[in-house]
Amino acid sequence: MPILRPYISLVPEICISSHHAIEGQLFDNFFVKLLLRDGNSAFILQSRAIKTNQDLLPETPWTHIFYNDFWGTLLTHSGSHKSYRPLCTLSFRLNHAIGGLNPWSYHLVNVLLHAAVTGLFTNFSKILLGDGYWTFMAGLMFASHPIHTEAVAGIVGRADVGASFFFLLSLLCYMKHCSTRGSSARTWGWFLGTGMCAGCSMLWKEQGVTVLAVSAVYDVFVFHRLKMKQILPTIYKRKNLSLFLSISLLTFWGTSLLGARLYWMGNKPPSFSNSDNPAADSDSLLARTLTFFYLPTKNLWLLLCPDTLSFDWSMDAVPLLKTISDWRNLHTVAFYTGLLLLAYFGLKSPSIERECNGKFVTNGKQNANGHSCHSEVEYGNSEIKPSFASKVENGIRNNASQRTQLPSTENIVVLSLSLLIIPFVPATNLFFYVGFVIAERVLYIPSMGFCLLITVGARALYVKVQKRFLKSLIFYATAALIVFYGLKTAIRNGDWQNEEMLYRSGIKVNPAKAWGNLGNVLKSQSKISEAESAYRNALYYRSNMADMLYNLGLLLQENSRFAEALHYYKLAIGSRPTLASAYLNTGIILMNQGKSEEARRTFLKCSEIPDENLKDPHAHKSSVTSCLYNLGKLYHEQGHYEDALSVYKEAIQKMPRQFAPQSLYNMMGEAYMRLSMLPEAEHWYMESLRSKTDHIPAHLTYGKLLALTGRKSEAEKFFLKAIELDPTKGNCYMHYGQFLLEEARLIEAAEMAKKAAELDSTEFDVVFNAAHMLRQASLNEAAEKYYDLAARLRPNYPAALMNLGAILHLNGRLQKAEANYLRALQLKPDDIITQSNLRKLWNIMEKQGLKTSKT
Repeated sequence: MPILRPYISLVPEICISSHHAIEGQLFDNFFVKLLLRDGNSAFILQSRAIKTNQDLLPETPWTHIFYNDFWGTLLTHSGSHKSYRPLCTLSFRLNHAIGGLNPWSYHLVNVLLHAAVTGLFTNFSKILLGDGYWTFMAGLMFASHPIHTEAVAGIVGRADVGASFFFLLSLLCYMKHCSTRGSSARTWGWFLGTGMCAGCSMLWKEQGVTVLAVSAVYDVFVFHRLKMKQILPTIYKRKNLSLFLSISLLTFWGTSLLGARLYWMGNKPPSFSNSDNPAADSDSLLARTLTFFYLPTKNLWLLLCPDTLSFDWSMDAVPLLKTISDWRNLHTVAFYTGLLLLAYFGLKSPSIERECNGKFVTNGKQNANGHSCHSEVEYGNSEIKPSFASKVENGIRNNASQRTQLPSTENIVVLSLSLLIIPFVPATNLFFYVGFVIAERVLYIPSMGFCLLITVGARALYVKVQKRFLKSLIFYATAALIVFYGLKTAIRNGDWQNEEMLYRSGIKVNPAKAWGNLGNVLKSQSKISEAESAYRNALYYRSNMADMLYNLGLLLQENSRFAEALHYYKLAIGSRPTLASAYLNTGIILMNQGKSEEARRTFLKCSEIPDENLKDPHAHKSSVTSCLYNLGKLYHEQGHYEDALSVYKEAIQKMPRQFAPQSLYNMMGEAYMRLSMLPEAEHWYMESLRSKTDHIPAHLTYGKLLALTGRKSEAEKFFLKAIELDPTKGNCYMHYGQFLLEEARLIEAAEMAKKAAELDSTEFDVVFNAAHMLRQASLNEAAEKYYDLAARLRPNYPAALMNLGAILHLNGRLQKAEANYLRALQLKPDDIITQSNLRKLWNIMEKQGLKTSKT
């Protein structure tokens, strides 16, 4: 009788890394579309800030939020973004606790916050502009401005919106402090509110602390209407000590907040890649200077004419200004000239005649309209007096005969400029380099100053002109601007409906990043050829993008184009030598190609890459852990079980919190089982099941251990549970069939074998072992069918050909049996079993008078 060689494989455990995406930020508008790894684009930052952020999970202590950055990385880590926004992260955690990753609740909170900020801004404008329609227009302009789309539609934009909410609360508290200063003890309660809200604003987003500087501008230039030349004499002569005390306290509190912020992040600024902020990485001082001076001009243009908006402005979206002859320098000159003229207009000495509340007065005297205005400052031996008579809060009547007093146009211009400029200063690269070129969400707070400036400018023109036609023209032109802004917002919001529309809209601004992220979207839609084309378009514009090279390699790997995939993985590693996931997938391909030594070296090199200065150390640690896991699996397959255990233990030590350990624990159990260390094996099988109760491989391997140790009924329960968890998985039936075969329940084993082979007819291991079980059950005809299928799945595998020959031998198909034996011996000439079977076959053939290849 011919001998058949059984083939029983380990329960497969495969670990392959997921996509990467280019740097960047968001959820889509109304739908959660979380993209791949790392990134500066909308939808990607959302993934890191929400989907993969462990600080949002209930099992993570909530106090971790105050030690980690916005993305869940330890704030003192060298790769941390240093974005310390614990209150925003806390709001995400509350969202997650209530609705998980349902995007509806996240967007609802963003919209409600924007509505609240709009209400506060309108109230703030009312204090400055009065009860009329100009206040309403300022509020409408802010509510509908297109530049806010990213901050409101993008979930991570909540940081800007939340910071703005407390920014305005702090400013309004300070205005109350100013109006009650010297007349009520409650004034210091309002100041305390100012400081607390400023701190909260900073804990939503860093730029929130700038409200303290804006408050100082309000006190000096609006409430007291001091001019630049009056500030130093006021300090020198110690006039108005209450003003001096308030400003000193603002300065102290602001300095304390900034000092604490710097200390908490490890006294080190963040580091960014050159693609995030190319100007900061430029070797040319001239290019850096010209570009940094130009960028505020570009940001103002986005506020004034938001015709072209993009989810990402990094890389070459704004080309560097490298020479004085660059025509964009004219824009820079015009911008700063206009800014200086506006500042001069707001800070110039008082004129003889000026506008107040829409009417003209002379030197503060009341004119015929019944409104009262006061001169900027009264000199003499008396203390400098605030602009609002009788220390009455702006907008509050003192008595029936005195109407509301409002700041002059010049005062509002100064405050508007401070609101526009001061919150934007942290984004100018003046004090430290930032990780973006332009970010529309950063303009959320400065847009308050812009809206106020446009409104007060339109109001001043409206007052100046005398003809009713011109007044109507100015009014309706302002209204039309608001309508146009609203229409643009509606259109832009449509771009944020889903990832594909958003990335397509960004192609004209940042084609490299837009095409790259569009490729990820198309791949998720199974549009493989279109996705490949998108990746190649991205690389056409920027050939050294490691993430895109990796993504293209992964696409090719998943479509069995392994040689091309290896090529792009190597290019990705060349572009970014710390890209652990590229090493991981390279090693997996090499291992599957039988290049064990190359795979081993690749996995080892990956495991040695430190996580220093990496933007996403958690993802890096996950890839390193996966590399060690696959290295241990390689040793396991080679029979080096002790080496495998050593590597598995190292993987457990390096494993990050978010890594799913069930496969690693299961393979630990397998290694111990092969070393006949059954108690240790049982421990790790149980650990695997504890970490993931529905982990099918652990049910199968633990079932095998129970059967081996004589606990047959328990073992059968685990096999049946595995089948229950996934009735479509042929591997489960195959292992249960093997158990039944060992129990001599041959008919049941045969049924399981057939079921397994039918479900996984393309899986060699399943088909081959099913054939063997059918042979053991003496169902030789069925066994022949599946041995034949196994041989076709692996036509160059000697054991498959030998076993097919043996079953043909048993079934009397002698010539076919001989052909398969001979083919097996060509592949493995020294195989003793095949040689023995072939000699037996020739003896039978000679007795039957059949011609053999021997003769």
